[in-house]
Amino acid sequence: MNTFEQSPSQAKRGAAGAAGGSAEYLSFRLGAEEYGIDILRVQEIRSFEEPTRIANSPPHLKGVVNLRGVIVPVVDLRIKLGCEKIEYNSFTVVIVLNVKGRVVGAVVDSVSDVLELAHDQIRPAPEMANAAVDTTFITGIASVGERMLILMDIEALMASADMGLIDSRA
Repeated sequence: MNTFEQSPSQAKRGAAGAAGGSAEYLSFRLGAEEYGIDILRVQEIRSFEEPTRIANSPPHLKGVVNLRGVIVPVVDLRIKLGCEKIEYNSFTVVIVLNVKGRVVGAVVDSVSDVLELAHDQIRPAPEMANAAVDTTFITGIASVGERMLILMDIEALMASADMGLIDSRA
């Protein structure tokens, strides 16, 4: 079941907003935290269906699904980012992304909404001296009312070498 598909007009609005000092982000939850990704990377949002497991794959790679004839790898961001409680329920969804010309699915706890954020609402990601904390995929932190939204570069995360999804030379 598709709950969201980005139309060409939405893509144009997002690009125009980015040029005008703001950008649109899809917000979603992983555990207790709320994250945001560039809406222009989102192809659609689908309800979670158990993917076909691939032997000897890392724990965060749940498997693959057939999406209208395209075999799509599905990554559980909750496992990849170390969320403590991993539970699949009716709110669990797969965000289908277009990353460097490749279609990839990302399992998240739930999708909240699409937010337009002005660049002055976004603060830089905090510097972490602890090498065990990887903040390379965090592009900033936005305050939206009482909510803190962690903005991430989903393209860089999905294309990282440890994910093994996309040839880094691409």
